[in-house]
Amino acid sequence: MSPSGSQLELHHGDYTAVVTEVGATLRELRVETRPLVVGFGPDEIRPAHRGAVLAPWPNRIADGRYSFGGVSRQLPVTEPARGNALHGLVTWVRWQVVEHEAGHAVLRHRLVPQPGYPHPLELTVRYRLDDDGLHWSVEASNTGDSAAPYGCAPHPYLVAGDGRVDDWTLELPASEYLEVTPDRLLPVERASVDGTALDFRDGRRVGDTFVDHAFTALGHDPDGRSRARLRDGTGQGVEMSWDATRCPWIQIHTGDRPGEAAHRAGMAVEPMTCPPDAFNSGTDVVALAPGASHQATWTISALSPSSH
Repeated sequence: MSPSGSQLELHHGDYTAVVTEVGATLRELRVETRPLVVGFGPDEIRPAHRGAVLAPWPNRIADGRYSFGGVSRQLPVTEPARGNALHGLVTWVRWQVVEHEAGHAVLRHRLVPQPGYPHPLELTVRYRLDDDGLHWSVEASNTGDSAAPYGCAPHPYLVAGDGRVDDWTLELPASEYLEVTPDRLLPVERASVDGTALDFRDGRRVGDTFVDHAFTALGHDPDGRSRARLRDGTGQGVEMSWDATRCPWIQIHTGDRPGEAAHRAGMAVEPMTCPPDAFNSGTDVVALAPGASHQATWTISALSPSSH
């Protein structure tokens, strides 16, 4: 069996995708033969968090420690080099395949209460292809008897076309970002992108800019959706769109892995319900009441040169 479990192939029109059982991961997404995400092989262990679902929190929790409801908790430190609890509890678990048809798949995982997170959640991930691309949603239902802190995000590395991140243009409608500590990438304070190398509102070539920051104060189009667009030199590319009232934050990372083949081969674009270390700051954390549910959806679409 593949290290990532069952491989769920999806197709609709020119779009194809492969979703895996482990991590409810998006392993591949293509339009015709063109990749829209950095993928990995069916016989590989997933590299890092490439294409995974992040829940019940995205990004980092400092030292794995937080308090909620007046009780202090200690999570496993899963990013030991920086001393953080990283990207939730479900990236390496096996999800149950609930539905799988030509154009869609549904996976579910029942999160078991544990000392650092004593809240039973039923998590459901849905993937659906249509003419607009891939619609990817995460729903959490609190099946316990007390409120649970909650957040989520996806973790795809988007690919605009040929070349690497340096050669592409990023358009991101964010006017603020979180300054972070250089060693642990933990938040310091919100700052304006004005006059900085992190201002991508009008779209500009990434070049050698390093980005591993959370952005906020997101603009949106008339349909109410925010859009991050990545294009190559021909004008073709890929777009991530989402409802910023559900995900008012987005993490962008230029995929810097010096010495590795995947170095700056794709850009992580992660709409998030809350910022890094939110379980400590309380910023935009969802307090999921017993019996309540929360859902967030993102769409990945191909961009053609004519749509420039």
